[in-house]
Order: sequence, then C-alpha cells, then structure tokens
Amino acid sequence: MLLINILLVDDHVLFSKSLEIALSDYPEIKTFKSINDISLLDKFIEEDAPDILLMDINLKNITSEDGLELAKQILYHHPKQKIVILSGYDLPVYHNEAKKIGAKGFISKNTEPKKLIAILSQIVKGKIVFNHAIPFLEELTACEKQILQLIADGRKRKEIAGILYISERTLSNHLQHIFEKLDVSSSVEAVTKAIQLGYIPPIC
Repeated sequence: MLLINILLVDDHVLFSKSLEIALSDYPEIKTFKSINDISLLDKFIEEDAPDILLMDINLKNITSEDGLELAKQILYHHPKQKIVILSGYDLPVYHNEAKKIGAKGFISKNTEPKKLIAILSQIVKGKIVFNHAIPFLEELTACEKQILQLIADGRKRKEIAGILYISERTLSNHLQHIFEKLDVSSSVEAVTKAIQLGYIPPIC
C-alpha cells in the first residue's frame, strides 16, 4: 500500500482539524500535518518532505497572498514538490491558473474523504488530476479584468476611461473584446459571468 505524507496549508483551524480527523481512518495516510504560519512553510517542506502539499486559495487570515501565488513561489524554490489546490472556490479561472503554475491537481473542499484519498493516491503515483468538465477559457487580460471590476464597483464608462487614462472609444473596444471572450452581450452579463468564472470576487 502506498503511504502518503500530507501537509495542509489552510487559514481555518477548524477545517484543518476536521480534515485530519476525517482522514485518520484511512490506512493510506502515513502522516497529516497542517500549518497556518506561512513563515514555517519552507522549514516544513525541507524537513518533512511531504508527498502532497494541499493548498487552500483563500488564505486572508494568515497572509496577504492567495494560495495560487503562494504555490507559485513554493514551486520556484521547491520545483519537485507536488502541490494540490484544495478549495471551496471551485471556479474555472482558478483551475486554469493552478494548471499554469504547475499544480498537480485541483480538488473541491466538498469532495468526500474516500474520493480525496483516491485522487491523492493517483497524484503521488505521478498523475495530474483536474476536472475535465471545467470549460476552456480565453483568458482575460489584466486590463480587461480591471475594467470588469470597475463596472462591478458601479463606475460609469466615462469615469472608467478617466481612471484608466484611455478614451471612451478605446474602452468600448476593450468591452467588445470582453463580451466576445465571455460570450455575453452586455456589461451586466459580463460582470455576472466574470463572478461565476472567478475573474472577479462576488459583489457583497
């Protein structure tokens, strides 16, 4: 039987403890450790050499960076480390970004423990596991995402053009490209779809 050493990075202690308890019944798990102090991460990786580093995306309680950016930094310093994103934000943009940075998989936090173990076992053996049902995205540029965020914040076109130091005509061209990429026909539809895909955070 393949034994797996897991290190979890998550800012919610209750979730970390719950997952540890849930996985304790599975003989495939050799060790399970979790940390919520980012300054100790390199030390844990070097000393414990985890088979899998499970990384949440939303880490706002412990770092100003999100889990995807943190994973990118870890892989720069530890390129052989297998990182799997474990998140409640099961959105296409995050899946695509995780693939781009070199993560070995993306798993929803709603996944049953038995299925989670099965996926992790596949990854330890060398497989890369992502949900193939996630649609392909023609990626938005940083400028296009900024425009959508400004629209979501309630800014008018003239105001957005001023903020970005561009003409309203140039802004209209950007919006047309956004509509084509997202397959929508209005700013409201664009913002709604951008939230659903994960390009911009939900409007609170």
